Amino acid sequence: MTEAALPRSGGLDKAEAARLLALVIPAALLGGALAFQYIGGLHPCEMCYWQRWPHGAAILFALLAFTSPAANSRSRNFTLLAALAIAISGIIGVYHAGVESGVFEGFTTCTNTAATSLQDILNTPLVRCDQVQWSLFGISMAGWNAILSLGGAAVILILSVTGRRG
Repeated sequence: MTEAALPRSGGLDKAEAARLLALVIPAALLGGALAFQYIGGLHPCEMCYWQRWPHGAAILFALLAFTSPAANSRSRNFTLLAALAIAISGIIGVYHAGVESGVFEGFTTCTNTAATSLQDILNTPLVRCDQVQWSLFGISMAGWNAILSLGGAAVILILSVTGRRG
């Protein structure tokens, strides 16, 4: 009896795992960022917001991937688009971590785009992109986003590519 003819043991195959990771990784990272903001009181800088948008897009792509069977090319393409969006957030995280550590030059002008009046500007907390607000093991939130996003995107890509052959 060949391996393909054996009944499935109930675990996820590679395409299903890739699709699930494409949803869980950005949801966890975006959820964590929002928790730090609204529960922990850490106000995001402009580059923090930049890192959130691709995670939102990745969640949408991953949800679309769940509209067809995991091995379907439509599902795989949406999963790969989610992985790309996660990787883009990671690349922005690399740049942001570089700004925080002084490797790259950050903004030299005001970047507050949410304010619509002088009172809004005065009430908005000043958060600089080159200042680390929180770190774990010497790695800032931007650095953790870079590590987890780029690593997660790589795992999703590997599972998607190897799942197609298997």
